[in-house]
Amino acid sequence: MAKDIEIEDLKPQAAPADPQRQQVTVDASKAHAAYTNFCRVTGTPEELIIDFGLNAQPMGVPTEPIEISERIVMNYFTAKRMMGALQMSLQRHEAAFGVLETDVQKRVMPGIMRPGTAPTQR
Repeated sequence: MAKDIEIEDLKPQAAPADPQRQQVTVDASKAHAAYTNFCRVTGTPEELIIDFGLNAQPMGVPTEPIEISERIVMNYFTAKRMMGALQMSLQRHEAAFGVLETDVQKRVMPGIMRPGTAPTQR
């Protein structure tokens, strides 16, 4: 089950003095926010389908079904724009905080996940 979280509205930042850029007003008052640690991407020739859920067993193969709590369906043009925005955001994050390692095994301290073993000291 997804956990609802509250998102504070951020004050809009001043738009650059570029006459070709237009500011878009966004109303997030009815937006639903949920935490996810699982996503599945499928699609049709016309649409991309992204399912989000909460995997209660993030290590190894889950023994229980992962409950999908959110499904986003979009066209491929929107998906490509979203991919660009996510890529830019991730690059900025990594520039500020370091590279994000997506391989869990490389992030886990040796011995921490095995019962009965003590973590090694460096």
